[in-house]
Amino acid sequence: MAGPSSFNCSQGVLMQSVQQAIRKHNDLLPGVSRTFALTIPQLPDSLQLAVTNAYLLCRIADTIEDDAELPINDKQDFHRQFIQLVGGQPDVKPFTRSLSAALSGQTPASEIDLVAQLPVVMEVNRSLSCNQQQALHRCIEVMCGGMPDFQQQTSIAGLDSMSELNQYCYVVAGVVGEMLTELFCDYSAKIDQHREIMMPLSRSFGQGLQMTNILKDFWEDRLRKACWLPKDVFRRHGLDLGSPHSEHFVSAFSKGIHELIGVAHQCLKDAMQYVKLIPSDETGIRRFCLWAIGMAVLTLQNIHKRPGYARGEQVKISRRAVRLTMGMSNVLSRSNHALSMMFRLAASGLPKQPSMLQTSP
Repeated sequence: MAGPSSFNCSQGVLMQSVQQAIRKHNDLLPGVSRTFALTIPQLPDSLQLAVTNAYLLCRIADTIEDDAELPINDKQDFHRQFIQLVGGQPDVKPFTRSLSAALSGQTPASEIDLVAQLPVVMEVNRSLSCNQQQALHRCIEVMCGGMPDFQQQTSIAGLDSMSELNQYCYVVAGVVGEMLTELFCDYSAKIDQHREIMMPLSRSFGQGLQMTNILKDFWEDRLRKACWLPKDVFRRHGLDLGSPHSEHFVSAFSKGIHELIGVAHQCLKDAMQYVKLIPSDETGIRRFCLWAIGMAVLTLQNIHKRPGYARGEQVKISRRAVRLTMGMSNVLSRSNHALSMMFRLAASGLPKQPSMLQTSP
């Protein structure tokens, strides 16, 4: 994981050229994330640009990591250069050309286009406040510093332990929760009053969302010879995650999944506590968070009801469920009591976290 580093804030002025860059920058988002293209516009205007920029930077970091044909040493080098770039290194174009040339044909076209537009993304980044730039830089530093460590040990057999899964979730998602909290606290003095309580909750929030995706995408990851589930949880049920698919595999796998759903469930409870610390009149920030929580809970319900699923598509929530989640969250967003009731109803029947499984990274 990356250690402390110097940070060079070079804040730009919103001249006409930057305004044009902002329009191009915002147009990139729907191509790489339909979900965030829906949720980010719920935020206050002064947060939308910073959060969009943060997502695009994280997506570029993921693009480097996800390219199966890019050698590990090259990934590490690109990650190191990207940290320096986001930290204030001024020359964007050589890095953009080098990374664009290195990406394989397996990389989605939308992500190749995003990398090609990195000069635009960085121009917008330089227009953000120094506090916002620093929050984004720390996130990229931790993410790009930590992901290669896990990439080197990726295998179909899974991570060694629940502790390693916690660390992985922190590197790819918990730190994003911390970054968003820094942005929210910088935006609102009322939110900043709860910073010390919200920071650990934000890490759990990120882990809950990441674990939901890991569970949903298990079979697709397995086809890529990757697995982010912890071996120790499944060993208790007599399963080696690297073993061939069989009737025993399905039975034991379902028991391990049951335990991990319980962990993710607890993390999403923490996420609800996080939301309730946001002032009730900040309905946009609340909606931004609530939509993500609601969709994750419903996905966990689908996995819980169909533990023998063989594809992520089988447990993906419907568009109707997405619309219902958004609508209910919007109506109830101001009332902590109503939100608590809605969460209990949505999560009804989900497993509880087993006492032996820790969630703190």
